Amino acid sequence: MTTRLHAKIGTFRQLEILLAVYELGSVTLASEELHLTQPTVSMQLKKLADMVGVTLYDQVGKRLIFTEAGELMVQAARDTLERVNDLDMALSELRGLKTGTLKLAVVTTAKYFIPHLLGPFCRKYPNIDVEFNVGNRQQIIQRLQRGHDDFYVFSHIPSKLDIETIDFLDNPLVAIAAEDHPLAQERQVSLKQLAQAPFLMRERGSGTRFTIERFLRKQDLRLNVRMTIESNEAIKHAVMAGLGISILSQHTLAFGESAGVVELQVPEMPIRSKWFLLKLKAKSLSPIARTFLEFIESEGRDSLLHELYGA
Repeated sequence: MTTRLHAKIGTFRQLEILLAVYELGSVTLASEELHLTQPTVSMQLKKLADMVGVTLYDQVGKRLIFTEAGELMVQAARDTLERVNDLDMALSELRGLKTGTLKLAVVTTAKYFIPHLLGPFCRKYPNIDVEFNVGNRQQIIQRLQRGHDDFYVFSHIPSKLDIETIDFLDNPLVAIAAEDHPLAQERQVSLKQLAQAPFLMRERGSGTRFTIERFLRKQDLRLNVRMTIESNEAIKHAVMAGLGISILSQHTLAFGESAGVVELQVPEMPIRSKWFLLKLKAKSLSPIARTFLEFIESEGRDSLLHELYGA
């Protein structure tokens, strides 16, 4: 029975290859990610398709379109590899070890402070590996929908998903300008002055933009948007270059390149928002994921707050 089942679902390596091709959408990218040759990846996928007796995907131009059977195989592969990984971590835990992999995916703004949480965690548990993925909001939502990671970090919670949320960290948004900008010379800047100045805005779909627009609606104001930019770092450099002012998470100023940028003193700011740690309700926490959550609650959050604000 076990032999027949194994022959039907393929080897673990074949399942890993299938997942890599599905996630990356390309045999070429999957081969680079797995350090295999393209012919090897293609051959293993062909063997897997022959085992199950169905076509897993069709190639349309440069795009791979997975069939219904292929989608089912991908889900089965993900479930199988997750169960094996959970078993390995559970056995390690019984042996008194903390080993395995923590999978964490965060939106771009969170990349400024999450490493300062992971550093102490990894020092405390040196045998735990971390798979740390950073992407724009839509990319991380896609990973969340696929259930690829243990936890996800968002400032604006995605809707219409069956998820659990943990109130993680304050995310104050502040107005910034170049240190030689006229508004930077003011002891206090009004919202009207802020709205009139050329403004650099994050792209549509960004959690930062969503929070800014919600705040402006309450104030009945519209910004003078000069440019839309898809990166916090690019916005900071554009501010330094005198292209306009902006509103960003205070965390982006605490870490990273911020020379020549100052926070404007606006009475109605900072705009209050939060960071949330998310997980799919349907996905059980692995022993390593539970360890990470316990670390956050017991010491990680306080340690991060101290590093951010000295509090």
